[in-house]
Amino acid sequence: MTYIVIVSIVLLITILGVYMVIENNRQKARDAEKRIFNERVKDITSLYKRKISEYVDCKLIRPKHAPKFNAIVSNFFVVQPHNDENLDRLEKVSELLLMQIGSELNKCRNNDSLELLSEQLFLFAAELPSSGIAYNKSFYTEVLPALISRIQTPDSFEPVDSNQESHAEDNENVEADEQQPGQDESPVQRQTADIAN
Repeated sequence: MTYIVIVSIVLLITILGVYMVIENNRQKARDAEKRIFNERVKDITSLYKRKISEYVDCKLIRPKHAPKFNAIVSNFFVVQPHNDENLDRLEKVSELLLMQIGSELNKCRNNDSLELLSEQLFLFAAELPSSGIAYNKSFYTEVLPALISRIQTPDSFEPVDSNQESHAEDNENVEADEQQPGQDESPVQRQTADIAN
């Protein structure tokens, strides 16, 4: 009987030891996943904030608006769960905004119209929510992409001369008159044509 008790105790201790090892490994795996997740969040936010800082330095974004731009990444996980799907969404939306600003910046440098882009970014910052709780899923999936798409400047920035407009209209009227034959014919010409038929 004591033999069975001793074997049972040894078996229970072995099972408990195996369980502790397995649970310890699971905890290590969860910690590693959390660490990788946090490092990725840190990489995304630091890259984004560094680019926003560069835009502030080149006077494209006003310094007082930098915190509003940075709130886009800082407030992402305020009301959203920490999961890979949301992390991918954060990465995509931050890249989309930076790419849009970058492409518009290149276009405006070529057109020498940086003030227009600065004004567009001012309007963009004015549309961003002021409270952290407003940075929810619908903001990142619907509102923010629409705001980003509105950061646009004209492809070319050329002033139009009013004299050129009036000459163009006159030319169009002359061309329209030339394309309508038969209206300028005299009554004698029409009568001659009718008799010939």
